[in-house]
Amino acid sequence: MDFLRPQTWADALATAADRPDVVPVQGGTDVMVEMNFDLHRPTALLDLNPITELTTWEENPDGSLRVGAGMPYVRIIAELGDRLPGIAQAARTVGSPQIRNRGTVGGNLGGASPAGDLHAPLLACGAIVEAESAARGTRMIPADQFYVGVKRHCLEPDELIRAFHVPPAIGPQYFSKVGTRNAMVIAVCSFSLALFPAERRVGTGIGSAAPTPRRATAAEEFLAAELDWDGPLDDAVARRFGDLVREAASPIDDVRGTADYRRHALAVMARRTLAWSWRDHRNNGEAA
Repeated sequence: MDFLRPQTWADALATAADRPDVVPVQGGTDVMVEMNFDLHRPTALLDLNPITELTTWEENPDGSLRVGAGMPYVRIIAELGDRLPGIAQAARTVGSPQIRNRGTVGGNLGGASPAGDLHAPLLACGAIVEAESAARGTRMIPADQFYVGVKRHCLEPDELIRAFHVPPAIGPQYFSKVGTRNAMVIAVCSFSLALFPAERRVGTGIGSAAPTPRRATAAEEFLAAELDWDGPLDDAVARRFGDLVREAASPIDDVRGTADYRRHALAVMARRTLAWSWRDHRNNGEAA
């Protein structure tokens, strides 16, 4: 197995073009585990960690944030927690402090596991993935078009993830996760909710309850239309929202949980995150 360590982004793109068999490593917290258990034995690894430009973030002219694919979770929490609360909440649930120091959103996206913790809030917030190849340049991919199958994404073999773009929160955002214990656990299922009160719009993300991370679009449309944005939260609306989130899932039975349990948990998490978000919204969007 070859271990390739480019020092610049241009060299990384050139390597990906020359070696379509290469597996990019951006943190390595998933790739190395699969290798240790002999689940995946790539012919070459492309270590992107030396490329410092992937570890920075900036504000775009339109006010959205561009976050490098190599920025570790711990820095997202510390530096962007107030602007991206849903993503930061999910980042806090990832593994241990050591893993949060190494793991990255770019690595989560590259692995494309349905159970990846960051997928649900990326979907709820309307994130866009910035990918690039040496031959075709930059491509901007909405998060809800990025996932195409179990641990499969839409990237071409010579494309690498450079960053993700997401607007800063203009309303409450929450992430909720069910696991078999409280820490160091793969999600049985997860759910993320983002409210956009000024636009009367709702975003959702479901994790670990379908072949790919996905939005609950029918639930989003129902809630955006039925909420009294200037009044109290109607219990019947919250219940129906939970039901629609449950119906959007397509889970399986596995060692972590049954399909029925996942559906039930999603409905509960949808109602709870809505209640938390509505509390914040009614308090002028201030975090509790």
